[in-house]
Amino acid sequence: MSELQSVLLVGGSGFLGLHLIEQFTKGCPKTKIHVFDIRPIPDTISSYFTFDKSSIRFHKGDLTSPEDVAAAIKASKCDVIVHSASPVHGNSDSVYQKVNVEGTINLLETAKKLKVKAMVYTSSAGVIFNGEDIRNANESWPYPKVHMDGYNRTKEIAERAVMASNSEDFLTVCLRPAGIFGPGDRQLVPGLRDVARAGQFKFQVGDNNNLFDWTFVGNVADAHVLAAQKILIPSKASLISGHTFFITNDEPCYFWTLARAVWKADGFVADRNIVISKPIGILIGFISQNIAKLTGKEGGLTVFRVKISNAYRYHDISKAKELLGYNPAVSISEGIRYTLDWMNE
Repeated sequence: MSELQSVLLVGGSGFLGLHLIEQFTKGCPKTKIHVFDIRPIPDTISSYFTFDKSSIRFHKGDLTSPEDVAAAIKASKCDVIVHSASPVHGNSDSVYQKVNVEGTINLLETAKKLKVKAMVYTSSAGVIFNGEDIRNANESWPYPKVHMDGYNRTKEIAERAVMASNSEDFLTVCLRPAGIFGPGDRQLVPGLRDVARAGQFKFQVGDNNNLFDWTFVGNVADAHVLAAQKILIPSKASLISGHTFFITNDEPCYFWTLARAVWKADGFVADRNIVISKPIGILIGFISQNIAKLTGKEGGLTVFRVKISNAYRYHDISKAKELLGYNPAVSISEGIRYTLDWMNE
């Protein structure tokens, strides 16, 4: 077995990045952990995280700069790069193109020149989503002809580039997490709390009969650790390199279940729900988007969000279980509790 001596976590100061540090520290105690990011690891970290920040070597730099990336790779002497850097939802297409596409291609080219052994890329389950239902999809599911948003469009381009770079000298694997949430999340759960505080928790877009995959962020980090370890084992690498893997909690639930669990924990319980049908929601989203274009602000409800909240989106993770040995350790209910505890802290 080839041991993982050193790992470079690209985007390691972000939401998923901090959980990658945590899980690599636990799962690979002898591995040297290096972080490459445009911003430093936060000075104040939740008590949820147990890693020793002083043991992590930080390298500041721009993902699109060959010089910055090369300096981090040389300093870390990494066996494997784990690339989870990506802008959050709600950014412009130009930002997604810059980071997801140009940044990833720069990282690939530089890593290959410097003889890095392997790369694990954080893709997205959304690379196969175009607004239509996805029921128990496996990795053979095709990319859509047209994406609904810039984030997943550029994630697909980056995923294709990572897969095309796979070779005997440079092994690559792509993980596709779905609906990530957990401690450190600055979007999903905080956004749900804002909705409740604005008095909008009584509203529901769609009939809530659609099953949806949410995934606890610690489980996603576990999958990355498994992929980084196995891709250095020749007998395992031949089975996983050049492949994509869906990563979920393997417990699809009705779309509004997570939101209502968060709202209930905060004392927001509706005596009845005001249901907005999908067609009306799309109309409101269309109007909201056009107003946003005029004002320069992002609309609260978009056509994309309406279609997500109404679509079946759950995936078959048999491949990840069989080849990576992945099994989600933290349930949805536990994950919600950890997230709320973090927010209250």
